[in-house]
Amino acid sequence: MTKRWVVKNNADPEVVQRLAEKLSIDPILAKLLYFRGITDFEDARNFFRPSLTSLHDPFLLKDMDKCVSRISRAIKNNEKILVYGDYDVDGTTAVALLYSFIKEFYFNVDFYIPDRYLEGYGISYKSIDFASENGFSVIISLDCGIKAVSQVAYAREKGIDFIVCDHHRPGEILPPAYAVIDPKQVDCPYPYKELSGCGLSFKIAQALSKKSKKSFTDLKKYLDLVVVSIAADIVPITEENRVFAYYGIKQINLDPRPGLESILFYSNVFRKNRPDKNTIFTREITINDLVFIVGPRINAAGRIETASNAVKLLICEKMADTHDLSLNIDNQNTERRNLDVEITRQALKMIESDHKLKSSKATILYNPDWHKGVIGIVASRLTESYYRPTIILTLSNGMITGSARSVKDFDIYDAINDCKEHLEHFGGHKYAAGLSLKPEKLQDFSNDFENFVDQNITDEMLIPEIEIDATIKLYDITDKFFRILTQFAPFGPGNSNPVFITTNLVDRGSARIVGNNHLKLKVSHSDYLRKEFNAIAFQQGNFLPGIQQGKSFDITYHIEENTWNDKTSIQLNISNIRFSENQ
Repeated sequence: MTKRWVVKNNADPEVVQRLAEKLSIDPILAKLLYFRGITDFEDARNFFRPSLTSLHDPFLLKDMDKCVSRISRAIKNNEKILVYGDYDVDGTTAVALLYSFIKEFYFNVDFYIPDRYLEGYGISYKSIDFASENGFSVIISLDCGIKAVSQVAYAREKGIDFIVCDHHRPGEILPPAYAVIDPKQVDCPYPYKELSGCGLSFKIAQALSKKSKKSFTDLKKYLDLVVVSIAADIVPITEENRVFAYYGIKQINLDPRPGLESILFYSNVFRKNRPDKNTIFTREITINDLVFIVGPRINAAGRIETASNAVKLLICEKMADTHDLSLNIDNQNTERRNLDVEITRQALKMIESDHKLKSSKATILYNPDWHKGVIGIVASRLTESYYRPTIILTLSNGMITGSARSVKDFDIYDAINDCKEHLEHFGGHKYAAGLSLKPEKLQDFSNDFENFVDQNITDEMLIPEIEIDATIKLYDITDKFFRILTQFAPFGPGNSNPVFITTNLVDRGSARIVGNNHLKLKVSHSDYLRKEFNAIAFQQGNFLPGIQQGKSFDITYHIEENTWNDKTSIQLNISNIRFSENQ
């Protein structure tokens, strides 16, 4: 697939130079900081040395005072509290965090995760009936509930106070809850709007601790859950989220909770004993490990069976209690992966065999037999393959339910919102959303959605873009340069791993295919052979013939460390290749 190479060129040269001098760093690195909104020494210090003292006061969140007051009253009066959360990673980590925190000082608390297939997304009437029948007078919903107007009203009729804690966009009408915590409310003064659901769960714990004058140190152990949610929910790793991610990754590497350690163990990321008898992982755990190893396994529990098992695993206090749960979840992840592969194959075949689908600016596919638990993953796969807004739909309990994914700069939430007259429910973000509708509404919804996309998406948006931070030469990559670059981590949305472009390279005679069509190279400038680096280009073996013919080429890439046979070296991870234009 052809990709656009777009080099950022909007840096102020005077600011960049001043920043480079103040920090005694290469101007290229100063430019990277500028693109992250860092323009002075103080900003840079906060970026490179995140501090927990910079976290915002949780009581700046609208209704946090009411939330804490109601929870405190419930504890004082020995009322039963139900911590409720969505069945994805963000929801289950949020529930595990707040449930574990409250359980430290109050026994009359339980948790509830809805069944994906029987109850669907968000607050279910079944869960409210469960709460009423079992004497719960307070429900705290995490990562869901901001649009559950009728469900919260139903709970009120049954004498249950709802505390809605969500980070999705509110609708026009807020649920009639005792307290509604959502930084995206237009009148919420909280200065940072991009917290994950688990991040907001942490803010409730922080507020309860502050009111009871407990030490903040007691909360640090929960940051491993927060960073898992940040990674899996793809929220920006900026400002407060960067602080959470920075310390959360540290927590996982130094002292992970048993449930997370067990997931990594069954994923073959082992731990080894050190001379001081503490344990560390055989390599550093990164955000990518949380995205591609931990997150999918936690999600698999809710996709295949019940997400309650994920919460049970995350709240385990001893490794001995984790093994059966972790092994089961690992097996469910294997089953999820097999379903994902097969349904993706079927979906791609549907597009390939239909000229109209193939040439459309949007993909909407429906199969009543597809597994509801993996349609979100399939939507992502198809977006990667055809790079256009995509909705994958299936049938569940008489309703059509779907997952939507989008491309850069196209707001799929707005597109779905424009068609809401056909929907029973929808919610989500700019690039990912969920929806449900009656079968008889499918054609009307599909027509309106496709029309909206046709009228609002540009041809340029339908070409995947590689956003390049800087053009550099290989001799710019020094040990000091790389050492400072690693301090930009943890990487993610809002702080992406920098992408560089280097032109007019040649292979030094080692180009070959490894693994599944991966291209292994040793590159240097065609006119400067003294500096060379090993490089890997995944799934790009088609470039081998031209490279072996001695053609010069340009690459976009990340700079990373690679360890092989106990030797660590700098490696270029190539995202795209094109042959140089001057040949």
